[in-house]
Parts: sequence; C-alpha cells; structure tokens
Amino acid sequence: MIFLMLCKFQMKIRLIHTGKTRFTYVEKGCDDYYSRIKRYIPFQEIINKDIKNTGHTGIEEIKRKEGEQLLKLIQPSDYLVLFDCKGVSHSSESFADFLDNLFMKGQSLIFATGGAYGFSEEVYNRSNYTLSLSKMTFSHQLVRLLVAEQLYRALTIIKGEPYHHA
Repeated sequence: MIFLMLCKFQMKIRLIHTGKTRFTYVEKGCDDYYSRIKRYIPFQEIINKDIKNTGHTGIEEIKRKEGEQLLKLIQPSDYLVLFDCKGVSHSSESFADFLDNLFMKGQSLIFATGGAYGFSEEVYNRSNYTLSLSKMTFSHQLVRLLVAEQLYRALTIIKGEPYHHA
C-alpha cells in the first residue's frame, strides 16, 4: 500500500558512490539494475569524486576530504543510509521492510557507499542509519553492484513480484 503512494509523493532514491568504477562488468551490471529500479521509483546515481592517495595524503585526510564532498550533496532533510561493514545486517526481506518503512516517512532517501577507505567520522555522525551487506569485506567497486541488486530486489519484494524466491 505504501509503495503505491510513492508516485503521489514523488519519492526518489539517490545512490552516491565515491569514485568511478574501473570495471566494465560492474558498470554494465549497475546500469542494468538502475534501469530496472527506475521502473518503480525515480532514481539517480551520483558519483562523488574520490581523492587519490599520492603518498603525501594520509588515509584520514582522504576520508575527510571525500566526506566533505559527500556532505555537500546532502540536504538537512535527507535520510542518509550508509553501506558499511560496521552497520546492521538485514535479510533481503527485512531490507525490503526497512525500505518500505522509510517510504512512509516521506523523506528523500540517500544511500551512500564509501571510497576505498570508507567514510569520515563526520559522515558517520550525519548518517541516519548504517547498513552492512555482509561481515565480509568487499571492494568498494563491487559493493555498488551488490547495492544496486539489493535495491532492485527490495522493490520487487515490496511489490510482491516473483524476482525474489525465498
């Protein structure tokens, strides 16, 4: 029921990644899932420029600079969800419930994946929720494909469509 009201409220999901992917298969896979997601809800992918480690810049400084850029893309009213290994784990079904509950709040939803070194403390402090895809560590390149697939899966679960077979 809530999902049917999305169009009425013009809800939208924005997904912010830090850094471009250099893997064609990741880019093609993401593009496929993004086109599927757009059938359900307005969706936008944003690429936040990553800071290169030149050897003179420490990891904390890289995270700080990337975090500053990320925070400029977010409005105070946005609901920010970070994907991070320190976050809460969900099954696909509970992630769909989580997403459906966020739709009820009517806030703009922003999901963010960090760069190679993760997020700055300022980004963690600004976030509303932190999700974990797994206790395992994945490359920040691969995470973007996993997130795209899980967002699509959650939308099909909410709509009761057969993509998800549990």
